[in-house]
Amino acid sequence: MIANKKEGIPDALQWIAAGAGLFLAASAVYNQLTKFNCRDKVVLITGGSRGLGLELARQLGMKGAKLAICSRTEKQLEKARVELATEGVDVIALRVDVTNRAEVKSLIKDVVNHYGKLDVLINNAGIVQIGPQQAMTLKDYEEAMDTNFWAALYTIHHTLPYFFKQGGGRIVNITSIGGKIAVPHLLPYSVSKFALVGLSEGMHAELKQHNIHVTTVVPNLMRTGSPRNVLVKGDSEKEYAWFKHSDSNPLMSQDVQVAARNIIRALEYGEAESILGVTAKLATVVKGVAPSWVSALLSITNRFLPGTSAENSEQRRGYQAESKRSRGPISALTDRAAVRNNEL
Repeated sequence: MIANKKEGIPDALQWIAAGAGLFLAASAVYNQLTKFNCRDKVVLITGGSRGLGLELARQLGMKGAKLAICSRTEKQLEKARVELATEGVDVIALRVDVTNRAEVKSLIKDVVNHYGKLDVLINNAGIVQIGPQQAMTLKDYEEAMDTNFWAALYTIHHTLPYFFKQGGGRIVNITSIGGKIAVPHLLPYSVSKFALVGLSEGMHAELKQHNIHVTTVVPNLMRTGSPRNVLVKGDSEKEYAWFKHSDSNPLMSQDVQVAARNIIRALEYGEAESILGVTAKLATVVKGVAPSWVSALLSITNRFLPGTSAENSEQRRGYQAESKRSRGPISALTDRAAVRNNEL
């Protein structure tokens, strides 16, 4: 009888393996059958004139999507529109301040009036403020929340009535690893992204029953060229240098084209969450398993970041803080990305 039991174990394992294989195959077939086709879908991308937003517009345009991009910067917006239109993309560009609720309401109406519908909303607009906590004011936190949280809530709020009416839609919220782990010298940014992660996850849970799929995208640093346009406080040259080098380093940051492809895949398959990059995935897992380790590591990291004083608390743009410290062969990757992605 013992021998029979031993003989039965391999048989059981074979049945388990076969069942798992069948399940995976069935899942793959189901995913392909239910895959969202972007062709002829109307996609609104906030912050679509540069950086990640522009790269998403390029790739979605190549898939045949009809695009609406918006931004506060008219010159960059028009340049992006011309580039996309030259490639044969059906695109409209709208100058909008997404922190203004009335303008957002008009934006959604304008897109629907132009195309007759709206299928996908991608909340990509955002700002990054860099500097020590002592240099940050309440206004800095308010500005971060206005752009990184409230703007996304405004667009979602004014888009949902159209989605309910047409029987479904898709929302992609670009959050950040800074919305999972509070990074030193990025506190206003992290606070606002934590709020957006919570909003996005809650919307996913509540809206799926209405055929509205909400995807929370959690990127790590990516090479878009965006450091030029960040807001810097404290010892601005040193603050900008550490951020730009981190954003440029291939070991810490992701190529924006790869990131955009992964985001679009998450949109197509209706994924609840998409964490981009090995570093972000590892950091998220470690934070969940051993949060005290992450806190200790961040505290140590903070000791190596620049200090501040009352004399150097003025806010500057990244390109205004450029110096020898922020130049080099690695940071040149960000400079080249800035040219390609309309960040100049």
